Amino acid sequence: MKSEIINAVESNDYNKTKEFLEKGADVNVKDERDRTLLMIAVYNNNYEISKLLIENKADINAQDDMKNNPFLYSGAEGQLDILKLLVKAGADTKITNRYGGVALIPASERGHTETVKYLLENTDINVNHINNLGWTALLEAIILGDGGKKHIEITDLLLKHGANPNIADKNGVTPFMHAKERKYKEIENLLVKSGAEQ
Repeated sequence: MKSEIINAVESNDYNKTKEFLEKGADVNVKDERDRTLLMIAVYNNNYEISKLLIENKADINAQDDMKNNPFLYSGAEGQLDILKLLVKAGADTKITNRYGGVALIPASERGHTETVKYLLENTDINVNHINNLGWTALLEAIILGDGGKKHIEITDLLLKHGANPNIADKNGVTPFMHAKERKYKEIENLLVKSGAEQ
């Protein structure tokens, strides 16, 4: 039944998945890449199967061979509905990805405004967490963002929720210096208003 339930989830077959669970299949079975059924469902952006697995007590914090887990991946991909399910189920917001970052960091970099807003307003995620590259969500939004509308909004959200505008990268370059170098005028202004050193 192990491979059968994995196949059912991989092929987005809700009824088969439900049937196997009712027959007693292990909800936390893993495939050869260490992905749980829930992780596979999240990779497929399948809300219904994710919900079914969570209701059947799936391990929501397990990480696969890429160090992804459902919370980290749904945050990074902006899968807001699935992310909400995971937060309500008590997902661990402190688990880090292969870059040593929390879910807020890739969400900020990729311009997922609603996801960033939800994480900041509804979880205890650390807005000033520093990843292995020496970057916070604020730095990543500026360095890897495009300075456009979404990244301006995200910068504003991060600052309003306590992002420290003076945490520099490993080379001592501050968010303000990065914004100035890229000519992100509106982001510069937001940083200055929040007490960034110039």
